Amino acid sequence: MSKQTIKVVAHVIARTDKIPEVQTILRGIVAPTRQEAGCLSYQLFSNNSHPVEFLVIEEWTDENAIAAHFATPHIQQALAEIAPLLTQAPDIQKYTLLA
Repeated sequence: MSKQTIKVVAHVIARTDKIPEVQTILRGIVAPTRQEAGCLSYQLFSNNSHPVEFLVIEEWTDENAIAAHFATPHIQQALAEIAPLLTQAPDIQKYTLLA
């Protein structure tokens, strides 16, 4: 049986006047994240109906890879820069496939 991966879904809501800045920060972490050990997939989406909403859907090999991801300088810097541009803290949830 193959080892089960972990999906991470991050929901980010920008302040209306900060959409371009939030988008720039989020786009800036895509390429370096995709190069990280344990990253199987990392996709950034914007909501067509609500342009303030962004969604990141990630797939990781295991919890250690996720922990390492959040400790990287590019993620630490992005989280610090993006915080004042959002209406609330990012909602980050982890999922495991059931069926």
